[in-house]
Amino acid sequence: MISSQEMISYLAATLTTASFLPQAILTIKTKDTEGLSLSMYGLFTLGVLCWLIYGVHIGDEAIIVANAITLMLAGIILSYKIYNTFFRKS
Repeated sequence: MISSQEMISYLAATLTTASFLPQAILTIKTKDTEGLSLSMYGLFTLGVLCWLIYGVHIGDEAIIVANAITLMLAGIILSYKIYNTFFRKS
């Protein structure tokens, strides 16, 4: 049986990951990153990676799954942002 503490962790993981989805979907669809801060997305992606490592370290499935998904999406957006900032010809 799942404990109330585990239910809260899964709910929190689901909500925080779901809150990131609209921005991720829009950016992936349009590839438009002009309004996004490179330093913010770089720090955010690094922070998500740290949460994923922490989740693996303590063996918390909710933290692992949520941050693995968010890291993948944030990495895609960060890649687009880096490309658009440094390599795209205007």
